[in-house]
Amino acid sequence: MRALSRRRKVLAWVSAVSMLRRVLFVMALSLLGWTAQASPPNPPACTVCDAWGAPQTPFRVYGNTYYVGVHGLSSLLIDSGKGLVLIDGDLPQSPPQIVASVKALGFDPAKIKLILNSHAHFDHAGGINELQRLTGAPVLASAWSAKVMRAGGVGREDPQYGVPAPIDPIKHVRVVRDGETVRLGDLAVTAHYTPGHTPGGTSWTWLSCENGHCLNMVYADSLNAVSAPGFLFSNNTSYPEVLSDFAKSFAVVSGLPCDILLTPHPEVSDTLDKWQKREQGAMPNPFIDPDACRIFISKARQDLAARIEREKSGMQK
Repeated sequence: MRALSRRRKVLAWVSAVSMLRRVLFVMALSLLGWTAQASPPNPPACTVCDAWGAPQTPFRVYGNTYYVGVHGLSSLLIDSGKGLVLIDGDLPQSPPQIVASVKALGFDPAKIKLILNSHAHFDHAGGINELQRLTGAPVLASAWSAKVMRAGGVGREDPQYGVPAPIDPIKHVRVVRDGETVRLGDLAVTAHYTPGHTPGGTSWTWLSCENGHCLNMVYADSLNAVSAPGFLFSNNTSYPEVLSDFAKSFAVVSGLPCDILLTPHPEVSDTLDKWQKREQGAMPNPFIDPDACRIFISKARQDLAARIEREKSGMQK
């Protein structure tokens, strides 16, 4: 009996040590940013990806800034004179179209020296892995987005966790700090952390000049309050700072010098409508609108307030 009791104690001790090792291992992975990026299996099929990924004629937006994205998702090219900067990589299947658009505008894709990102969802970062492979360019992203990109998947704190398809792991991702200015040649692009839509959302600003006239360009990240079923912006444990993050981001974007607004989803800033109107001879230039950022934020505030009201009434769970 004593031998049996000792054996049980030994087994219990071994079991406890094994459990402790597993806990420590999970904690270590979490500290490295791995477990936070795991994606649930079988995310819903993307019913709009064919429409988003439809071909789109590339065009100059203003000065050294060009649209090279697919029809429903923006990707921007900026010519620094000493190399090219690409912002966002659209869907995993988008790189061939983006590369073709860069070439159609007379640029060499091999001269892309930096790839920047708005947020780490598959429709804006899904193509970055392949674009990096093709160009060798490093990727710059916010601290949170960089962690997701390096590990792949979808961040667990993301309000949409469980819905977007996971992204492939991306190598050579450098963290860009909030307010940091990245320089290439004479080009200076500044990162502005604008979380809310995801915890790692980043907007980018720079100057583009045409015929001696320089304008403030703003690529404002998505700031719409959309989520997976069950996520409540007004009460959640996975991203408890989401409302304060939205408030910060609204203040940041509405305060930016903003002559031309561009957004990851082009319809949000009417990018393609403005391009078509300009092609048809509309004057003044439809892209130039110093009130665009404030209007964008006003709508985002209204949409978030409406979402919170739905949550309070129990209509959004």
